[in-house]
Amino acid sequence: MHFPTGVVLNAGAIILGSLIGLLLHGKLPERIRTVVFQGLGLCVLIIGIQMALQAQNGLFVALSVLVGGIVGELLRLEEGLESLGNGVKRLVRSSNAQFTDGLVSASLLFCVGAMAIVGSLDEGLRGDGTVLATKSLLDGFSSIALASTYGLGVAFSALPVLLYQGGIALAASAVQDMVSPMLMAQITGTGGVLIAGIGLSLLGVVRVRLASLLPALVVVVPITLWAG
Repeated sequence: MHFPTGVVLNAGAIILGSLIGLLLHGKLPERIRTVVFQGLGLCVLIIGIQMALQAQNGLFVALSVLVGGIVGELLRLEEGLESLGNGVKRLVRSSNAQFTDGLVSASLLFCVGAMAIVGSLDEGLRGDGTVLATKSLLDGFSSIALASTYGLGVAFSALPVLLYQGGIALAASAVQDMVSPMLMAQITGTGGVLIAGIGLSLLGVVRVRLASLLPALVVVVPITLWAG
């Protein structure tokens, strides 16, 4: 069983970024934030392409993404996750709104997304923390901006990130021996397509409805097993 190093790194980056944000108080120039996220967007895109190329059958990856996307849209996952986030914000409203809003907003931002799931699966199944290391950079810079606005609550979002992503990574690691090299390659390739979508979104090329594509990570399993 792999120790989830990437998950711990991700939580640490959020805490560090939050502390920097508290010190800066919104003084980070917009042009610097823009160029940083553009650079990270390019790196995420390349990582996604590298992962996608590991698939042993590109046709089944494409089929999984298409079917998964249709399932996600029928289930309205994109709108569902957005409603969930807004509902949680309303539910935990308190007199200390800045702290609570920062905690909830940051937790949703860092936990709900393809990169959190794909990265945790990748580390659990293959022991590769590259995706989570890249996510750590993204979350670290995001937490700087959030903490400068919401305050210390953002730093505490590292705890749900640690529990959520760590749980996925450990669960994936526990079943690693039951996953064939072919299935692992197909899951990695499908996840890579979603990661590339994140890169395109960060670069502003196109807004990919990533939440709707998440079922592809489930769909690829029966398709690969049927083909194999």
